[in-house]
Amino acid sequence: MTGFIGQALLYIVPFLLVLTFIVTIHELGHFLVARAFGVKIDRFSVGFGKTIVSWTDRRDTEWRLAWLPLGGYVKFSGDLDASSVPDQAGLAELRQRVIAENGAGAERDYFHFKPIWQRALIVAAGPAANFLLAVVLFTVLFSVVGEQIVAPRVARVAPGTPAAEAGFRSGDLIVAVNGQPVREGAEVTRRVIMSAGDPLRFTVDRAGQTVNLTATPQRRLEQDELAGQVRIARIGLEMSPLPQDFTYRRLNPLEASAKGMDAIGDTVGTTATYIGRIFTGKESGDLLNGPLGIAKAAGGVTRQAVQANPDPAFIAANLALTFLQFAAIVSIGIGIVNLLPIPVLDGGHLLFYAYEAVARRPVPAQVQEVGYRVGLALLAGLMLFATWNDLQKLSLFKFLGGLA
Repeated sequence: MTGFIGQALLYIVPFLLVLTFIVTIHELGHFLVARAFGVKIDRFSVGFGKTIVSWTDRRDTEWRLAWLPLGGYVKFSGDLDASSVPDQAGLAELRQRVIAENGAGAERDYFHFKPIWQRALIVAAGPAANFLLAVVLFTVLFSVVGEQIVAPRVARVAPGTPAAEAGFRSGDLIVAVNGQPVREGAEVTRRVIMSAGDPLRFTVDRAGQTVNLTATPQRRLEQDELAGQVRIARIGLEMSPLPQDFTYRRLNPLEASAKGMDAIGDTVGTTATYIGRIFTGKESGDLLNGPLGIAKAAGGVTRQAVQANPDPAFIAANLALTFLQFAAIVSIGIGIVNLLPIPVLDGGHLLFYAYEAVARRPVPAQVQEVGYRVGLALLAGLMLFATWNDLQKLSLFKFLGGLA
């Protein structure tokens, strides 16, 4: 029982802390831009469910801390439905009610009567806050830890693999992939993972001589310490740098911020490439993670940080830096997901506003209802698919299959 509680604390608590922190920042983005435009806001809640503590500010906004730490939400005055995009009839009804209760002109303080560009900025502010958070966290990381570049030096070539067939040798230094220069091993690994079944052209430095090699990544089943069992593309290289392959420098805040934005661009680009390959049938989606996978990763980074050094001060510092990086990556993911053009997400609202800007009227209620239901189905399907991946990575079905 004690072991179970320990595992629950190791995996669930870090996951909930990171999720609540990131979602709160997301909602704070909506809140701050809405308040800047004078929008009347009923509630800002951190967590869901029963209220632990609450207070009301001078603008009559209730600030609430709830007992279920699964994120949070902002409630604008006058929200009529779950999609928060009422049609013409809904707007007319809301306008009439607001004027009757508060007098003529009061409706101008309500979100739905703000100009389209203001509403769009308020909606986009949530994902923008996630990306901004990631920039801030990466800036702190690169300022404190600095930048260490580890050149992609080949240490061993596994026999019978695409790398062996291509002619790679121990000691080769990879300098370019498909004609694009690479500086570190992580870049090579990322390109390989995103190219299953597609030939890659490698330019290597072999004892001062330039050699061109071609290898096609192939998927294979691996056990990852953080993600569990994953089917991932490899070519069969084990990379290990020589002393001269290490480059380290401490970045000033401006350089660290630029490096953070580069990291976000790389993550967004890689995600877009992977999703595109799923739709073209080149990837199965094995690397998509749901809540279970994220929780397992949160527990994994916690365990690694604790095991790195038993000194309490080192553990605290390592945990802080590790979770800064983990939170930055998860924040980027939440920002990307919220921009998907699904009606229940911020991207869906932006899609509706784009229609309204062109048609000069809101999307009809019937269309919104259908879009909302389809969006829920798509989102539920995506979550089920990601959770299925999580369960397979955790080998749960093999475990259950062995029970009698």
